[in-house]
Amino acid sequence: MADGLYEHFHPEERPFVDRALEWIGRSAQLHELKRTDFLDPRQASILMSLANREPDVGVRLDGGYEGAERRRALIAPSYRYLEGEDTGISVLEVQAVSGGHLELDHGDYLGAVLGLGIKRDRIGDIHVGPDGAQLLVADEIAGFLNVHFRQVHKLSVLTAVKPLTELRPVVSRMEEMSFTVASMRLDGICSDVYRISRAKIVEPIRAGRCRVNWKGEEDPSKQLREGDVVSIKGLGRFKLLEVDGMTKKGRIRVKAGKFI
Repeated sequence: MADGLYEHFHPEERPFVDRALEWIGRSAQLHELKRTDFLDPRQASILMSLANREPDVGVRLDGGYEGAERRRALIAPSYRYLEGEDTGISVLEVQAVSGGHLELDHGDYLGAVLGLGIKRDRIGDIHVGPDGAQLLVADEIAGFLNVHFRQVHKLSVLTAVKPLTELRPVVSRMEEMSFTVASMRLDGICSDVYRISRAKIVEPIRAGRCRVNWKGEEDPSKQLREGDVVSIKGLGRFKLLEVDGMTKKGRIRVKAGKFI
């Protein structure tokens, strides 16, 4: 591969770029079908951009339902019909059974799964409801989780493996906020969204805890655009919903939605 191709990607993305190129190469040259683990939107974007350079390969992305954020990919020779292929996704239904009331969130369920030694890329989207959650998981680990997944944040739980037809997607809720900024700098907008001083928000960005559109970002001065999704580990995630012109004092009106 030409070294110049790496220039389009963050250094930390190189291992994934190499893996994706290997998948694509094996499909093109050896006529193999590859089913990946769950990819985040940034990884899916990288895979598609690389696959588009290879006319003999086709890719299908599927996260178990329309609008899924994390999706598995099927990579195969272009002559192969991928719509009929199984993407290998199961629904793991989780319900609390112990006494007492404790509100569990996305992080509680994900942490409990990771605590069993399961890698993050084996888990797709997690839909949390009032009485439990439904986790989209790779078929290969569904049986293991159904046997061993028995506790979430001190609460005992019961599990059942369900078909995708029984998935009940939960639409993510956002806390919307409108404010004005002097510029579209990452640190300035994050300061307003997270209600943390700009001096303090710079620290986690420079420490590598920030992602913009699922890509690592360590430059506090990066210019954001409408539609960008930003996350900082430990602080949560938000989407820049709207950039709506200038005020009379020359500040930029923006609307952001913080995922709750």
